[in-house]
Amino acid sequence: MPNLPQKKVGIVACSGEEMAEGTVTRLAALKVLEELRPDDTVTICLPLFLAGGEGDRAFARFYPTIAVDGCELRCAARATEQYSGKPAASVVVTDIVAGRGMGQPAGLRRLNEAGQQAVAETAVTIADLVDSLLDKKWSRREGHFIEAEEQQSKVAGCACGSGIPVQTVQINGAAVTLIALPPLLEQFKQMGKRPSPETTAELLEQVKIYNPVPAADETAYLQMLDHEYATLWGELEPTL
Repeated sequence: MPNLPQKKVGIVACSGEEMAEGTVTRLAALKVLEELRPDDTVTICLPLFLAGGEGDRAFARFYPTIAVDGCELRCAARATEQYSGKPAASVVVTDIVAGRGMGQPAGLRRLNEAGQQAVAETAVTIADLVDSLLDKKWSRREGHFIEAEEQQSKVAGCACGSGIPVQTVQINGAAVTLIALPPLLEQFKQMGKRPSPETTAELLEQVKIYNPVPAADETAYLQMLDHEYATLWGELEPTL
């Protein structure tokens, strides 16, 4: 298996600035990232995510993600589901405020006392969810939790890191971003597997673990992998 990041939980917070609850989401997420669970979480930038940030979308697709929203519109949760998959958990500030009988948050740049309390309560809720998610096994291949009976047969190797390596290639004239391709190619080279049809076929099977590969496009994927791997070995010039 390639060197992919250790399992962490991504936090994508609402970016709404027109309401106090939006400020609560960002401050609560920051508190979790910097104080409560700094070693177990990474941030996902919602504006970059919406603009097509491949690294953020890749992480949200293959690792558990918590969407933190200010209100019932659930913009962060909906964006995550649209571009990467349903978030593993969702937090809504207005629900927390109502459920705990707290006062109404107010203020945009400077929250009132109720807003500060909402930040603290929301942060604790997120941290508890992080702990819960890390106690479960997450399948990078399928993008969901592995049931207990499956855990014995599916074990993913991992290493330290904070993002998933991706590479954009051309498949049938279209740009396709592949998860984990750079470390896969490098790992095969380090193992001494020289370019050959057998090596390319083995590479494709590994690529399929992290990416959907349509059956109709397998030949094109094999041609691409053959070229990329031969280029890494210095047997071909890179394609400009």
